[in-house]
Amino acid sequence: MKKLGIGLIGSGFMGRAHALAFRTDGGVFELPATVELEMLADHSAEAASRAAQALGFKRSTSDWQALIDDPAVDIVAITTPNILHKPMAMAAIAAGKAVYCEKPLAVTADDARELTEAAERAGVVNLVGFNYLKNPMIELAREIVQSGEIGEITGFRGIHAEDFMANPNAPYNWRCDPAQAGGALADIGSHIISLARYLVGDIDAVCGQLATVHKQRPLPDGSGVKPVSIDDEAQFLVRFANGATGSISTSWIASGRKMQLDFELYGTKGSLAFTQERFNELKLYRSVQAKGREGYTLITAGPDHPPYGAFCPAPGHQIGFNDLKVIEVKALIDAVCGHGQAYPDFHEAWQVEKVAEAVKLSAHEGRWASVEQH
Repeated sequence: MKKLGIGLIGSGFMGRAHALAFRTDGGVFELPATVELEMLADHSAEAASRAAQALGFKRSTSDWQALIDDPAVDIVAITTPNILHKPMAMAAIAAGKAVYCEKPLAVTADDARELTEAAERAGVVNLVGFNYLKNPMIELAREIVQSGEIGEITGFRGIHAEDFMANPNAPYNWRCDPAQAGGALADIGSHIISLARYLVGDIDAVCGQLATVHKQRPLPDGSGVKPVSIDDEAQFLVRFANGATGSISTSWIASGRKMQLDFELYGTKGSLAFTQERFNELKLYRSVQAKGREGYTLITAGPDHPPYGAFCPAPGHQIGFNDLKVIEVKALIDAVCGHGQAYPDFHEAWQVEKVAEAVKLSAHEGRWASVEQH
């Protein structure tokens, strides 16, 4: 069986999630290749060595280029701050390696386009970490939409709200830097944009507003404060290519919300409702119901919703966040071995960033903005 060597750059929260997924995948799924955790790179030799030992990698380095150039590394996983995604991914593409990059793919839509075109020219497998799309309940929602079960889609209402930046005394970090694709829209808003596109389709135009609530934050070393210009909140109207309309909002200062990635999707024959905080459930409404019996049907995830059954043989026992990464990694390994196409890829991530940039332009100029201009 073919062996695939994994090189991981970054060992924070997402780096650990990637490492756990690569370690777990072969125990959950039948894979066309075996996975070897070859090398981990981090900002210092000490940090890299410590993380490699904890996460099960054979070797470590403080030089990410050395990781990419290593002949034993076949897949480069990038979980660094956003500003480093492009140079690292470009280097991996140039080396002919498969690239697995966290979202957002790049700081700007133009950078995402360049990465997409480079990957397509090189013919390398590429995947971007929008792992919420891998939820069996989201796959079911997409199946219901595409089958026509709830009719023609007329509307979408989505939100991604968390509160990890709600405290005005939370220190300034790279997420606050516009040069690093900072802001709630680019950071967590990309997830609800990706869900909207996955379920409804292309977005043609947007009309948005952005708000900076905390206009300064303390420096991490306590030496003072630094002005903040990125958005803490964003709201925008959307027009889809298929004629549906909707609204999307995102906030990282939504006090009390830990992971509100929600949507309601309306059709001429019914609707769907979902919340990430109960992501093993999907609510389905059918318009034709007996009088006095109208209401949503609660669908609970189970083995009838692949690949849930690979994790648990019984419904209602639930899968978790890291399991979505395991599903995502399986799609990557299959694609690297020539079995299917990795999705969402760089091209899809570019489309998501085009929507975000159109929202920013709309908010700045106070008008509807076309997504295709980006």
